[in-house]
Amino acid sequence: MAKNNQVKPLKGRYSEDVVPAMIKEFGYKNIMEVPALKKVVLNVGMGAASSNVKMLDAALKELAVITGQKPVVTKAKKSIAGFKLRQGVSIGCMVTLRRNQMFEFLDRLFHAALPRIRDFRGFSPKAFDGRGNYSLGIKEQLIFPEIKYDEIFAVHGMNIVIVTTASSDLEGRSLLKNLGFPFKKPKEEKVG
Repeated sequence: MAKNNQVKPLKGRYSEDVVPAMIKEFGYKNIMEVPALKKVVLNVGMGAASSNVKMLDAALKELAVITGQKPVVTKAKKSIAGFKLRQGVSIGCMVTLRRNQMFEFLDRLFHAALPRIRDFRGFSPKAFDGRGNYSLGIKEQLIFPEIKYDEIFAVHGMNIVIVTTASSDLEGRSLLKNLGFPFKKPKEEKVG
């Protein structure tokens, strides 16, 4: 713990606490072998944005407020008649965070946004992709304290992908757990 009972910033916690813990757990010979966070990608997909431009503009502004970085508009790569979608139409927005902005965002996500979710018990430890990267979905942007309820155009969710340099899910899970990521607790088995 830091002085005055404050929580250490995530970046400082990584170098001071996580690296030694991971070296002890996995027996790395070199400090450069320890997995690290590479980037965090936030994606807001809005199928209705093709018919309502105001929704996309609102999502762009909200994502910029949440991340502190200008989002990029994503466009449809191909036409799909069943979804009434044409190639090149704007369908969402995304932001890629790296370095200090990534650590600041994750700090706010872990300590400010996720505790605001009603009946939150943690995320599944099974949402890894096989290479140590973790994906999670959030149902509404209102969990972020920066978003004012009165000023939103529509409630929408977002996908967050945490990309690591880990080579396996076990290493990625250990890295995120040591950083303070809220995983669900395994259910206790009932005896008898």
